[in-house]
Amino acid sequence: MQKLGFTLAAASLLIAAATTTQAADGRDYISIVGSSTVYPFSTAVAEQFGKTTKFKTPKIESTGTGGGFKLFCAGAGVDSPDISNASRQIKKTEMETCSKNGVTEIVEVKVGYDGIVLANSKKAPQINISRKEIFLALAKEVPSPDGGDKLVPNPYKTWKDVNAKLPADKIEVLGPPPTSGTRDAFVEMVMDEGCSAFESIKAMKKTDEKKFKAVCGTVREDGAYIEAGENDNLIIQKLEANPKSFGIFGFSFLDQNGDKVQGSVIDGETPKFETIASGKYPVSRPLFIYVKKGHVGVIPGIAEYLAEFTSEKAWGEEGYLAEKGLIPSPKDERKTVAADAKALKVLVNNQF
Repeated sequence: MQKLGFTLAAASLLIAAATTTQAADGRDYISIVGSSTVYPFSTAVAEQFGKTTKFKTPKIESTGTGGGFKLFCAGAGVDSPDISNASRQIKKTEMETCSKNGVTEIVEVKVGYDGIVLANSKKAPQINISRKEIFLALAKEVPSPDGGDKLVPNPYKTWKDVNAKLPADKIEVLGPPPTSGTRDAFVEMVMDEGCSAFESIKAMKKTDEKKFKAVCGTVREDGAYIEAGENDNLIIQKLEANPKSFGIFGFSFLDQNGDKVQGSVIDGETPKFETIASGKYPVSRPLFIYVKKGHVGVIPGIAEYLAEFTSEKAWGEEGYLAEKGLIPSPKDERKTVAADAKALKVLVNNQF
């Protein structure tokens, strides 16, 4: 047993040495992938980090949360990313993929909060809508308008068909693809909640959760919902070009483009910094970054980048990330998360 332990330890040292040699030969900057929502915050930290430290500015790709985890969990070493941005928590299945591919120690850092908005051009009226109505507008199958529990292919063509108080415009919503954490969060917080307003579907959650998820989370494919990729700025450009369309994206993009677009009132609450921070706005979610502990000390600057991200001057209430639309976590939570990040506290699979 001692001999086996020695062999494993020696193998680990050899891998670490090989990775260090690769880093010296191949990469002297931090590589970051993942969420388009976290991208502007991560980029702001990277730019500040590059200006104020001896390290190179990290390179960041906006791949979407799911796409980011796919790259992040593909393996360890300098050919793989060091950090993955995420607009939802990592899934158990993704943790298992990471572990299978040798990414066994992952540090989770909750960096703050964000809201998801249903926005349209300021050239058009602001709408007041419920999550039930959003579900009826976007789901592939909905309860029959004729009454009863029967599910039918979505018959609604205009917003007015859903609710007579809404515009008589064709339903056209530009939104994120299935690889996006924003899409996952939107399904969970809007579509699931909206379809649970129907007692027959709500009951299905207890009897057949798989079917419940399929009914609530499957969006229509007849052109009413248009997958717009991971480029939220492109959605905003399209909303400007077509004031009758709507877009789904993070509050930070609404905040940065407040002269062009406006967020819809959802269940009586307007998406604002204050309503998201207080929890009144119903479609808010935490944002994360995930770090390979094994890359710390091998790829230069990871610990220092984490220190910058979790500093009060960055993610605090008066920090430069709040100016970009990040909703800061409560003070006590920031203190705990910063301490865990500094200690490189590892996430374990049984936390799910």
